[in-house]
Amino acid sequence: MTSLRTLGSSGLEVFPLALGGNVFGWTASEQASFAVLDAYASAGGNFIDTADSYSAFAEGNEGGESETIIGRWMKSRGNRSDVVIATKVSQHPRYQGLSAANIEAAADASLLRLDTDHIDLYFTHYDKPEVPVDEIVGALDELVKAGKVRHIAASNISPERLRASLEVSDRAGLARYVAVQPHYNLVSRDTYEGPLRDLAAREGLAAVPYFSLASGFLTGKYRPGTPVDSARAGSAGKYVESERGRKVLAALDEIAGAHGTPVATVALAWLAAQPTITAPIASARTADQLPALLGVAQLRLTAEELDRLTRASD
Repeated sequence: MTSLRTLGSSGLEVFPLALGGNVFGWTASEQASFAVLDAYASAGGNFIDTADSYSAFAEGNEGGESETIIGRWMKSRGNRSDVVIATKVSQHPRYQGLSAANIEAAADASLLRLDTDHIDLYFTHYDKPEVPVDEIVGALDELVKAGKVRHIAASNISPERLRASLEVSDRAGLARYVAVQPHYNLVSRDTYEGPLRDLAAREGLAAVPYFSLASGFLTGKYRPGTPVDSARAGSAGKYVESERGRKVLAALDEIAGAHGTPVATVALAWLAAQPTITAPIASARTADQLPALLGVAQLRLTAEELDRLTRASD
């Protein structure tokens, strides 16, 4: 039985891999999404990450498709109390920004699509520096007081704005961020390491990183001269020819071979072992892609292996 991890100061107990919902309603149909969600839950998974804007970026979509699919899945399986749902506000085409009025309206819309009376973890998706932090935190606190949101968190936020937000919460006795969601992986370390991670560590915040597999590059399927049919091929391809990318793949191949495990599992295991990290986020279009992701719950790299990967990614 996989041990769950406590998410910061929230008291939420979550599986060490958060299932990304960005593909639901985009590259995964509702039927395929249900299959992925079923397989994840069957393996003990309980932490699902989505956003109100998923997948407005796909042609023909308007945003909210992922939440709707997750809501239908939870209702059909009768398992709402068994899962921790994280969603986000600020990027939906009809609910842009972080004004107090927009946060309230967007949360209500997310609750409807998810067909639930509460959101376990509510992230500001992208910070909006033009909105005062006391307005943002105050609006989120109102949602917590109303029982619509259990805990709040911030994605894509600067250390300065995060610190100011925490100070507002502490000074006014308002709900406090319990987690951050940074862009972070073996080939993108400076997007989190440094002041932001240091602040999260000091303040007891959990980190739930996205792009954990660098848009698929860290699965090992992208190699020089090997075309891949994927919606993310362009994003991952930029790492293929870089010196860092080649060094990281070589180290991953070596360690994966020693453990007899997929490259993706090793990349996630390195991430899961980093300071402040509670659960990396990774998504799967099909249930067949899940085992390599779920393996992070069992794989423990040695200190030497972790150091080998860290040095390769410098």
